[in-house]
Amino acid sequence: MQEYLLERENVIEQQNSSENGLSAQEAALRLEQNGKNRLKEGRKATLAERFLRQLADPMILILIAAAGVSGITAVCSGESFADVVIILLVVLINGILGVLQESKAERAIEALQEIAAATSKVLRDGRQIIVRSEELVTGDVILLEAGDAVPADARILECASMKVEEAALTGESVPVSKKEEALRTEDGKDVPLGDRKNMVYMGSTVVYGRGRAIITAAGMDTQMGKIADSLAKAKESQTPLQQRLNQLSRILSVLVLGICLFIFGVDLFRMYPEISAGGIVDTFMVAVSLAVAAIPEGLATVVTIVLSMGVTNMSKKNAVIRKLTAVETLGCAQVICSDKTGTLTQNRMTVTEYKGKDEKLLARAMALCSDARLDEKNQAVGEPTECALVSYACKCGMPKGELEAEAVRIGEAPFDSMRKMMSTVHRQKDGSVIQFTKGAPDEVLKRCTRFFDGKEAVPLTNRLREEILEANKAMADRALRVLCGAMRIWEKEPEGYEPERLEKGLCYIGLTGMIDPVRPEAKAAIEECKAAGIRPVMITGDHLDTAVAIAMELGIITDASQAITGSRLDEISDEDFAEEAEKYSVYARVQPEHKVRIVKAWKKKGKITAMTGDGVNDAPSIKNADIGVGMGITGTDVTKNVADMVLADDNFATIVAAVGEGRRIYDNIRKSIQFLLASNLAEVLAIFSATLMGFTILKPVHLLWINLITDCFPALALGMEEAEEDIMKRRPRDSGEGIFAGGTWL
Repeated sequence: MQEYLLERENVIEQQNSSENGLSAQEAALRLEQNGKNRLKEGRKATLAERFLRQLADPMILILIAAAGVSGITAVCSGESFADVVIILLVVLINGILGVLQESKAERAIEALQEIAAATSKVLRDGRQIIVRSEELVTGDVILLEAGDAVPADARILECASMKVEEAALTGESVPVSKKEEALRTEDGKDVPLGDRKNMVYMGSTVVYGRGRAIITAAGMDTQMGKIADSLAKAKESQTPLQQRLNQLSRILSVLVLGICLFIFGVDLFRMYPEISAGGIVDTFMVAVSLAVAAIPEGLATVVTIVLSMGVTNMSKKNAVIRKLTAVETLGCAQVICSDKTGTLTQNRMTVTEYKGKDEKLLARAMALCSDARLDEKNQAVGEPTECALVSYACKCGMPKGELEAEAVRIGEAPFDSMRKMMSTVHRQKDGSVIQFTKGAPDEVLKRCTRFFDGKEAVPLTNRLREEILEANKAMADRALRVLCGAMRIWEKEPEGYEPERLEKGLCYIGLTGMIDPVRPEAKAAIEECKAAGIRPVMITGDHLDTAVAIAMELGIITDASQAITGSRLDEISDEDFAEEAEKYSVYARVQPEHKVRIVKAWKKKGKITAMTGDGVNDAPSIKNADIGVGMGITGTDVTKNVADMVLADDNFATIVAAVGEGRRIYDNIRKSIQFLLASNLAEVLAIFSATLMGFTILKPVHLLWINLITDCFPALALGMEEAEEDIMKRRPRDSGEGIFAGGTWL
């Protein structure tokens, strides 16, 4: 239902509720009918199940087959079972290593549950009470204020200067100002999630103001529930290495079976017509010897150890791998779809530019006319935009605490979305009273009659006003969020603090421009990605102009035509989008389902696709990608649990280092496979030749010893080689390229 398009009275009627909420009896009835306001938990695999999954690996199955062959050999020849024990020990070690790497079984749904609020304030029988959030039902009227976690999806009935942090759900880098009025749409189009100003959603947090809302969706029916459902439905896909090893195991299986049948048949033909039971056993043992010679028993161990060492190396570089096979997947990544907020940018609004004649006065005005503060570590705490202003003043040598000591706040006109400004009044140490106002440049400037020229206040002429508006437009065109600062000197304390009394006859001080800045190392990392033949794609919940500005600064795009919005994407069918995906490198105002579509479109084109992100909204696309990359610092638990790799430092450049390591590991695994298969082929030819000449040179147990011990160490040495010098200058290998490509067969 599109409650955001309805008037509040209609929403209340639709939910069969009232302004004062539900009765306790009705709430209990709905709770019994619809269940608790919580997300369903997926079944977790047991330790035994995870261990058995490790045994399903193709190379492990070959080892188990070798153990079976060795067991038959021991029974037939009366020799010891030492080689059987050796092989099973190798299988056990491989299984334990794999389980340890994947011991963090998926807890995505649990993590989503942890995000939800524990208790909430709700109206029941017209009285405000506190209940467990899981006991809330549709139709409940909840009360929200700064610091509260939103417990369910709800339509706002009334609010006062309420701002909600929705970055984890929508990717929006700044808190969203909320309103109670019904939304209007054009041409019957739906309103994107990030633009639903009269709705609040489970998993978001109120950072400013207060409000009252009626719950319209609870539990699995919420937007968070939809994400949880898509996580449960997402299928695990095989990595390129797993596909190549499966291919190798099939080839080896056919080869081993063919050799056994051929030799068994040749020997029987040679003995004909004098075939005896003993002769058949001897012939079978020869065939077994060739089978053992053909199977590279040390391959699974070598691959696992090389991957494990790669995991260790990458963890030292802040890339934590959750699945062994994910190490090499990055090595053939062709597309990296990256979330913008907190991944390519710092997720911290920062003042980067100002216009005015007195920077210190402007910084003082902006810091005092805000509710943010500095903590004991001099870190700004509060609404992100105001935090940026307080940090700006601190950078100018004016910590908020010192400013407040010199100018005590005695009154204020709080921010209002209609006025688009706020004002604070302060008594200074000398007893004088000064007012500071900050807000939208267009609105503040309308109330200004004077201009501070650095020394004194002078009349604000039309020419000066035009220059200020031009400066504002120039900053806004670069996707900066612009605020205007002004002041007013009072002869005595105002008789009241109503906006209409305070906000007139102001003196313009200046403009501040702020943005969520790019990570310093991100630009170089993207350049290196391009040199390595990897295409970076930026995905964000921010507005198109902000996304384009950031992407052009990073070098992801060169033209605004390479960017597209989520609403425009909705108009394109999956088939057409799969054809057009290469046209776009920036996606703005996207919703969770858009991210999944983007990943699937690239995968449909046969591209190995990585997806990075930190918010809850990134989790489904991360799970659908060939390799999902979560953020370790700013990332939610949901994202970390579904990711194949977690960046401990949230640094995009770490991904590039991981790509290089992944390429090195794959190269070295191929070298090890070439060596082991070449050695085994030599054994097969030697045994085969000896058999044709009628004598035995090596028994199965000897071959097992050679394959497990003698061959393993040179193969491991190959697996530890340094990367080739041009490893990050060559294009990614084709995802369909087999292990035997490039002349390996020869």
